[in-house]
Parts: sequence; structure tokens; C-alpha cells
Amino acid sequence: MEVKIGIADSNRELVFKTGMEPDDVHTRVEAALTADAKGILELEDEKGRRYLVSTDRVAYVEIGESARRPVGFLS
Repeated sequence: MEVKIGIADSNRELVFKTGMEPDDVHTRVEAALTADAKGILELEDEKGRRYLVSTDRVAYVEIGESARRPVGFLS
């Protein structure tokens, strides 16, 4: 599954693939963003690398399957 995180005041996105379930990612994002104090959003990719993003810098999070491109010709 692909996760995109938009960072405030940056024209780039953090994009990575994770083996986590979409509901697990949603739960972690929601918990980090609704915490009273400044929090850290922590997610892990398929290779075990950890991504830490300060919640006050998160502009948006897109959770979903990576788009599969159709092969062949459409009739």
C-alpha cells in the first residue's frame, strides 16, 4: 500500500510503500494528529525504514493502494 504525506511549506511529498493495513495507518495518523501536545507521526515502510514527521508540519496524508496502470489497448 502507498502512503503520501504532504509537508507544510514544502513542495515535495514523502511517498513510500508499507506493508501495514490501511486501518492501522489511519489509526496511527489520527492518534498522532489528535494528541494534545506536539506529536510525532511514525510509520514504517516495507524495508523496515522508519519515517518520523512532526505533526505540526503535516499538511495531508493520503492512504491508498498504488495505482496499477492498465496494459494493452482499450477498445
